[in-house]
Amino acid sequence: MGASEELDQKAQSLYEHLGELRFRLVRMVWILLIATGICYHFSEQVFDYIRAPIAPYLPGGGLIYTGPLDKFIAHIKISFVCGILISCPLWLYQVWKFVAPGLYQKEKKYSMGFIFAGSILFILGAAFSYYVVLPMAFHFLMNYGGTVDKPMISIEQYLGFFTQMCLMFGVSFELPLVISIMGMMGLVSQKFLKEKRRYAIMGLAVAAAIITPPDLMSMVMMLIPMVLLYEIGVIMVGIFERKREAQFRQNERE
Repeated sequence: MGASEELDQKAQSLYEHLGELRFRLVRMVWILLIATGICYHFSEQVFDYIRAPIAPYLPGGGLIYTGPLDKFIAHIKISFVCGILISCPLWLYQVWKFVAPGLYQKEKKYSMGFIFAGSILFILGAAFSYYVVLPMAFHFLMNYGGTVDKPMISIEQYLGFFTQMCLMFGVSFELPLVISIMGMMGLVSQKFLKEKRRYAIMGLAVAAAIITPPDLMSMVMMLIPMVLLYEIGVIMVGIFERKREAQFRQNERE
């Protein structure tokens, strides 16, 4: 095969991958739009639920808004975040369909496990943020410097903070799934992950410091589960490696 033919094949392969990526992204956008529309119908009830962690620290238990469109935009944002959560299995399926061609046939059978585990991990991350991290963060931030000053927090400020925290924790809890997929694709090995553990923990600590509010307790509460999730990913990569080696030996015997 000539060099020009090889370059043409590589260019065609890249074009096909980009086309597949575009197709999956368009589907994910449609999934999120439909889910957002459904969630908008329940945005009032959801808003009450979202407001709950900070309500005890606010005068009258309510947020403020300074523009006529603020509440409407807030409900759109709430609907979008809820849409991401409830449609998690559907858009994760699209992610799986994109990476699946790079896997062996037997590894493709893990699609349902990938979707289920990804959905559970994302929801667990968001729930961990809501029930553990946010109450601790607000207790520190709202009581810092005494109680003379009274908070007047706008809807826009709070939703930005709340959304960032829940989404960041949801995404960070996908760490073992990302590591497992990288292992299945042969991009990392269990040996590599163990050797680079120290650097990985340092990177996770920096990420935790960036994501969480500026207090040590919130950072630690973020770092501990991320380190545990990294170790779970290392274990999963080892399991897939042993299965792949067993399959390779079986094929050689046949």
